[in-house]
Amino acid sequence: MSPNPPYALSPKQITLDAISIGLATGTYGISFGAISSVAGFSFWQTQTLSLLLFSGASQFAYVSVIAAGGSVTSAIATAALLGVRNGLYGMRIAQLLIPKLSQRVWYAHLTIDESTAMANRFDQSQQSAKRAFLATGISVFVFWNIATALGFLLAQSITSPEVIGLDAAIGAGFFALVAPRLTTKEHKVTALIAVAIAISFTPVLPAGVPILVAALSAALIAVRGGK
Repeated sequence: MSPNPPYALSPKQITLDAISIGLATGTYGISFGAISSVAGFSFWQTQTLSLLLFSGASQFAYVSVIAAGGSVTSAIATAALLGVRNGLYGMRIAQLLIPKLSQRVWYAHLTIDESTAMANRFDQSQQSAKRAFLATGISVFVFWNIATALGFLLAQSITSPEVIGLDAAIGAGFFALVAPRLTTKEHKVTALIAVAIAISFTPVLPAGVPILVAALSAALIAVRGGK
């Protein structure tokens, strides 16, 4: 056993770790704010997505579908599909932290990759796990929303976003979010298949639908592979 197991960290150390994670992760919100601005969303629409949806991949997907001319229905469906994993995280958090009925809604809202990972580090101490989960979730939420506003305002200050390639940032931003998760050969092959499917259906299906078909295909491949 490690002489200094994670659950032995002091509340202050846990909080500092959570803030550093929130600052690093929240910075991505600058990209989302800028991309949303270029895609034609208003400031308040952009902030509402970060405040209420608060799921990076789903937010990028929603904006990219709308920007491509897709319907709100296909955008919501794509964002929801990418957010399915948060439901699985929620099952783990419910088991680990056992939140009260009155806490479940806002615990669910803070259930993201980073907060779940931090809570799992302290699975031997419910008190430490709860502190890590809440501190990380709140930290990411605050920094993400501040960065979203900054990104939007910065994009608005640029007269011609296409000059610096900001109009092409939607795809690049989404790729930057997904790429680090492609850690195995199976992940990479599945991603390539999904891309090929999306490109193949783009000429024949309404905007936004090819992305949804590709996402569903990737999910089916994962299920068949037992992942």
